Parts: sequence; structure tokens; C-alpha cells
Amino acid sequence: MQVKDANKNRRSTVVIGVVCLVLQLAIAPHVLLGSGCANFALVFAGIIALSIGGKAGVVVGFASGLVYDLTATTPIGLMAMLLTVFSYVLGLEARNRFGDGFVSCLSAFGFGALVVLFTYHLTMLTIGDTESLYECIMLRTLPSFALTFVAFVPFAYLQVKATGKVRGRTKGTPGVHRGSSHYDVSNL
Repeated sequence: MQVKDANKNRRSTVVIGVVCLVLQLAIAPHVLLGSGCANFALVFAGIIALSIGGKAGVVVGFASGLVYDLTATTPIGLMAMLLTVFSYVLGLEARNRFGDGFVSCLSAFGFGALVVLFTYHLTMLTIGDTESLYECIMLRTLPSFALTFVAFVPFAYLQVKATGKVRGRTKGTPGVHRGSSHYDVSNL
């Protein structure tokens, strides 16, 4: 019998949110690569979109984007809009995608994060915050992506480990790999 502990999920979501907020406010502005810094609001939105998805993911994406906008010197609503769309696309299936495995989550987040950060910095170029397309891509987008992706990896690993699927293994069955079958009849 499987029991869903909703309070545990809420507690872990709040803990991840607080950790990302503290990291965004205290660490991210001081760790720079080129002119780019890590975006922990994007990390938090990605974690929630991949683990919960649906309406909750979209709301968290909007809220984390709004917090990012309020703590940065950027137009209010830009990152909120981008993270809302990002969370919607990643959370379309409304299921825990961390059960699919570590690499699957990293690739989904990586592609989405690159698109969000490129769109964000391209918009900043059009409003005059950046001087050239080279600076937009090479000095802001790519370094921000690299730092954000590196910041996402430990969170994703912990989420995948919590769901129990690391390197094709299922929690509770050490050394037993799932075959190519889509059906698991071992628990019948």
C-alpha cells in the first residue's frame, strides 16, 4: 500500500524554496562568471515544475520569478513571465519527472534554462541594459546558464535520489535493474 504524505512534500518544498531564496540573495550576486550569475529562482521553479508540475508549478514559477524581479535591478515582471512559461512547459505532464532518471531531468531543465536565460538577456539587450549581442550571449547568457545548471545539479540529484531511481535502479531493490518492459509485475 502506498501512502502519500502531503505534509512531507510541502515541508520539502518550503525548505527548498527557503534555501534557494537565501542562496539567491546571499551567494548569487557575489559569485560571478563573466557578467553572469546563478539564477536560483530558475532552479527552484525547475525543481517544482519537474517534481509537481501542473497549476502548482506555474504558480511557483510566477512567484519565484516575481521574487527574482523584486530583488534585481530589472524590469518587474520579465522573469516572472519567463518562469511562468518555463514552469508550464516543464510541468505539462503534472507528474514527478524525477522518477524518469537523473539525465532526463538534467536535459529537460538544461534546454529550458538556456532558452529562458537567452530570452531574458536578449530582452535586456533590447531595452539597453547590454551593449552588444556578443556581450548578451557570451558574457551574460552562457555564464549565467553554466552557473545555474551547476546549481541545479545537486538539487536534482537529491530529488532523483528521494524518488528512488538513480542509474536505472528502483528504491528498495538494490542491484536489480529494470529491463525494457514497461510493466512491473514484481509487486503483484
